[in-house]
Amino acid sequence: MISNFLNWLDHRTGYKHLAHEMLIERIPGGARWRYVWGSTLTFTFFIQMVTGIALAMAYSANGKHAWESVYYIQNEMTLGWLVRGIHHFAAQAMVVLLVFHLVQVVIDGAYRAPREINFWLGLVLMQIVLGLGLTGYLLPWDQKGYYATKVATGIVGSTPVVGESMQKLMQGGAEYGHHTLTRFFALHVTVLPGLMLAFLVLHIYVFRRHKITVRDAERAPDASFWPDQILKDAIACMAVLAAVMGLAIWKGAELSAPANPAEAYNAARPEWYYLFLFRFLKFGWVSQMGEATGLGEAFGAVVIPGALMTVLIAMPIIAYYRGGHRFNVYYLWFVVLGAIGLTGLALYEDRYSDRGMEFRFDEHQAHVDGERAIELASRNGIPADGALALVNADPHIQGPKLFRTYCAECHQPASMAPFFKRTKEDGTSEAILPKAPELADLMTRHVSFGSRDWTRQILVNFAGHLAHTKNMPEVKQEQVTALLDEEGSGMAYWSKEHREMLNDAANANDVTALVEFLYAQSGRQDALPPDDKQYLRGREIFEMGQLTKGSFESACAECHSLHVRGEAEVAFDGGLPDLTNYGGSDWNRRFLSDPAAVYGENNAMPAFGDQLSPQELDLLARWLAGDYE
Repeated sequence: MISNFLNWLDHRTGYKHLAHEMLIERIPGGARWRYVWGSTLTFTFFIQMVTGIALAMAYSANGKHAWESVYYIQNEMTLGWLVRGIHHFAAQAMVVLLVFHLVQVVIDGAYRAPREINFWLGLVLMQIVLGLGLTGYLLPWDQKGYYATKVATGIVGSTPVVGESMQKLMQGGAEYGHHTLTRFFALHVTVLPGLMLAFLVLHIYVFRRHKITVRDAERAPDASFWPDQILKDAIACMAVLAAVMGLAIWKGAELSAPANPAEAYNAARPEWYYLFLFRFLKFGWVSQMGEATGLGEAFGAVVIPGALMTVLIAMPIIAYYRGGHRFNVYYLWFVVLGAIGLTGLALYEDRYSDRGMEFRFDEHQAHVDGERAIELASRNGIPADGALALVNADPHIQGPKLFRTYCAECHQPASMAPFFKRTKEDGTSEAILPKAPELADLMTRHVSFGSRDWTRQILVNFAGHLAHTKNMPEVKQEQVTALLDEEGSGMAYWSKEHREMLNDAANANDVTALVEFLYAQSGRQDALPPDDKQYLRGREIFEMGQLTKGSFESACAECHSLHVRGEAEVAFDGGLPDLTNYGGSDWNRRFLSDPAAVYGENNAMPAFGDQLSPQELDLLARWLAGDYE
């Protein structure tokens, strides 16, 4: 019955003849592993088509909602994370397989007459694959893809004569933004895949017309494409699939913070297979030649790559001449190894050298912000204004950025010390000294200000803890001198006079209790409740100054005002500094706005009330207090 049906189907369609034409091909010298690269490329493109269709069904090509749709794919859609991961890594696998295939074709001389047209068709396919990679990188509309593609469109814009028009065509207008996304989406899912299919059919047709190129037809008995070569092809395809699946499960496709055009991003880099060109443009001599020729960036971005590509296109013609094939092989190895070397140099500089500090920092922050944005979206949902509105209102994301802009140079995190340098008149650089104690580590986003250890250091070693204030400008030295004067009447004197008592083992529990009481005033979630025995003991010490062994010359309550958290009345009214909600968001907000109003004139901190908007003050104050979900 099945046989009758197949005969009927063959009579109507002729599929048996078509299958015979496709599968029955003689392979002189036998099947070989070196012939698998074309098949693995076709298979990988098929994977891209299948996964791409699945992704397109859930994607929104909209500047406000593109990131949200990728978030949905990644976190809500059934196996969406796996589909996206396969699509992401299969795209990169295609580039690697392309290089292998090109090298194999040139070494085997499979570009020589009468196969010139097929070689050129292959080069067209290579450009389409690279175009698919470029257009797809933007679609998540995250910080990495947004700025990386902006760099790429800028390079296109440097092309002489037609550059500006080409850039506008790619961007969808004069500005880089929403229309760029819709333009790239259309190219990525319709134009380029359509061209890819058309040229792939032509490529395979011309290949089958001229048969396989064999360097040594006598190495083994002849074989057939089916089943000998197709078995090797299938094994190679399964190996590629396994590698792609493994990477998708192990690493997954990252989704960094939503794209923010208003925010500088120093980690803007193209995908790794474009890094060689990015690094080439950074050579000094390339810039100098661009200036000398009047071509600017186009010299390194267009002219040199264009010349290298021209030689590649001319390989079938060069091969007509004596020694041409050998030249082609050496030339290709020169280009491939050069690209690998430049890529390695770019990766080394970004990942390990001092030149890559800004890159590593911003890349890490984009990764952390991306995880935070996903956490917020999962917990609270995404507002109608989009994910950018969600992250712009989050202290955990915006606080560190504001701190870096307004606070980090004075309160330098130890991990960021190399960032703070200035160029002197003689061209050399010198370190910018910190002018205040470290408040937070921006790399880990750990805030030390207001912590238990911070409070303990204020009590035990006030002058040492604030020693960096000695580096303040001369206009602040009067306040600094008063602040750190251990012979005066301020906190530096109090700390020095009571240091031995505070460090006495007999008073260890009392000091801890006092620290816990002060720490609790911030209202942080891990603080002790007001009915805890240790908290109550700390309150007693704050008011009376009596320790297990010895007592303070003056209790804390005699000098400081404090409206104890949770109590209706003001408990202590000793003066400034006012410790009400010390280390909490309200205290931080008041202190940042006008330090003198909270701390008195004996203070070297500048006021930020006129420099930051109320929203910015709130975000920074809440981040320093850990006041966010």
